[in-house]
Amino acid sequence: MSEQILVSPADLMGDGVFETMHLRPSGPWLLAEHLDRLGRSAALLDLPVPPSPDLSSSAGRTGALRIIYTRSLLHVSVSDIPATVLRERRDGVRVLSAGLGVSVTNRPPWALSAAKSLSYATNFAARRWAARHQADDVIGVSTEGYVMEAPTSSVVWLAGDELCTVPAAEAGILPGITAAHLLSVAGEVGLRGVERMVTLPELAAADAIWLASSLRGLAEVVTFDGVVRERSRWTPRLLELLGF
Repeated sequence: MSEQILVSPADLMGDGVFETMHLRPSGPWLLAEHLDRLGRSAALLDLPVPPSPDLSSSAGRTGALRIIYTRSLLHVSVSDIPATVLRERRDGVRVLSAGLGVSVTNRPPWALSAAKSLSYATNFAARRWAARHQADDVIGVSTEGYVMEAPTSSVVWLAGDELCTVPAAEAGILPGITAAHLLSVAGEVGLRGVERMVTLPELAAADAIWLASSLRGLAEVVTFDGVVRERSRWTPRLLELLGF
């Protein structure tokens, strides 16, 4: 039987926030960082400070740990990691770029693009659009031509010895926890972690491109806008660095 959660009408309209973590034998991966982002997302929605979640149901389990917080509930659940996530981590992803129709410098003051809110219908629609065009995912581009993020992941790329991601504060996007952690430990394999804005042509010219998220870890972009890319020798090394 599928899991049932009692919610209010406001919850159904996306008036809440959530976090998803990779649940490992050692516990939820990067738990402190995810709880911190949950609190920052809640503040953007004018929600009270989230109470400490009861994670006892996750003890001794592996998979996907999800915390949902709204004005009426705090819910914790554990589920299996979807087979598609495991496949994308192993085989890579086919990605298309698409304009988001949003500006880096001109957004309304109530914009929630930096919050991990429950309003995910557009995110799912983007991935369905990609599937209809024989792809797996989408990288969004601003009206100024800057690469932003994918619907459920951050963009990471390699340029020489620089391992890069988009600066969330400058771009007005959700701060990626997996990407930030990867850049913080990049020095262990001789790379330099760098945050910088990047245009679509610059990204296409990168030595390697990945989508980073908590469950996938890294999924290498194997085709980008229909162009097949050579697999990077760095993918297994970076996945190992992340503990996958």
